[in-house]
Amino acid sequence: MKKSAVVLVCVFLLACWAQAQPSDPAMPADDAGAPANAQSPAPAGPQDQPPARPPTTPASAGQPQTGPNISAAPELPKYPDVRMPGESGVWIGILGSEPTGSPLFDKGRATTSTNDSRITLQGRPKLGQGVELGVALGQHNALVLSGFSTRASGDFTSTSTLTLWSQTYDPGVLIATDYKLQTLKLSFEYLTWPYPVESRHFRLKTLWQLQYVNMSTGFNAPLLPITSSSGNALTNSSGQLVTYAAAGSRWFMSPTLGLGVSEYFSKFVRFELNGSGFAIPRSWTLWDADASINLRFGHFELGGGVRAYHVKTSTNAPFYTRATWTAPQVALRWYSK
Repeated sequence: MKKSAVVLVCVFLLACWAQAQPSDPAMPADDAGAPANAQSPAPAGPQDQPPARPPTTPASAGQPQTGPNISAAPELPKYPDVRMPGESGVWIGILGSEPTGSPLFDKGRATTSTNDSRITLQGRPKLGQGVELGVALGQHNALVLSGFSTRASGDFTSTSTLTLWSQTYDPGVLIATDYKLQTLKLSFEYLTWPYPVESRHFRLKTLWQLQYVNMSTGFNAPLLPITSSSGNALTNSSGQLVTYAAAGSRWFMSPTLGLGVSEYFSKFVRFELNGSGFAIPRSWTLWDADASINLRFGHFELGGGVRAYHVKTSTNAPFYTRATWTAPQVALRWYSK
């Protein structure tokens, strides 16, 4: 009886222990008796791993990191701005030319004369004289003041009755003519291309100018008598001395616009070409062009080339003059730098 009770107690305890063990059909039989805390956890899959953190740049010493570290773009390289002769300092120059051309004199729309007035002014122009004063204004710009003057005289025999200014000449009369051209030009030469210049040799400039032009003409009949056979001065019906001279002038001031190009083959050789002009229909016309090769010797520059100049005074006046001159031209300039 005692033995049966002991056996029953042992069976009951074994049943309670077996009921307390976890039931896992996938667990190997060898691990069934191992303690629960001795089991190795299953490796985590990719979805179970924590997300990777982006690398961070260490903050500056003594300063907390408040945002992403962005580096500034590198500065663009700087190139030297090369100034060629005439693009710094001041300069002065003298110019000489030998113009060729014969101006035309005629009556305009405001005339009251019914006689012919169209003639060609005679004579070979004398040596044209010019001066130039320039100052650089920075960034390769310049302000240039220049002047030019030429004159000529000659004679011809009239073939018809002519009215020139206030004097009338009969046919067959020897008429002496004289004219003088004077110009003054203020020019602002503005660098248009290239910019920045850096070390380039080519220049394109726009020319903004103001020009003054004065054209004076005179006439006379030197072979007609002004004294009587007795040597007394002749007088007209009003008691005034007889004279056959007549003179007048026409002037105007006009803006002119143009372009200028320069090519520096070196610091000692420069090619230059300029052209400008302006016109008002049924009034005045003005244009000017020149081309030259210039050689530099220290502070001095010697240039040679050709120049063309055209002017027509207002045709709304009683009389006007029209002329085109072309001339070989030389120039000598002194530069401060």
